[in-house]
Amino acid sequence: YEMVPAALAAEITAASPVPVIGIGAGVGTSGQVLVLHDMLDITRGKKPRFVKNFMAGRDSILAGVKAYADEVKAGTFPVNEVHGF
Repeated sequence: YEMVPAALAAEITAASPVPVIGIGAGVGTSGQVLVLHDMLDITRGKKPRFVKNFMAGRDSILAGVKAYADEVKAGTFPVNEVHGF
């Protein structure tokens, strides 16, 4: 789901027999996806609220992608109040 309110996405995920992947749908989905260009902060123009720059403070694309994966696995990204609806 994309840009679905976090509470609704979590409710749908809990009721679904299959994994639910979210983008801007909060932490309550089975998994997360984020466009590579957004996570590396190379997208031009205004970015959606659910985007986080994972290159900030890192010196390589690998480090940025690893930071994204680590935060998703740890449950620290996304933060519903910051990246959700």
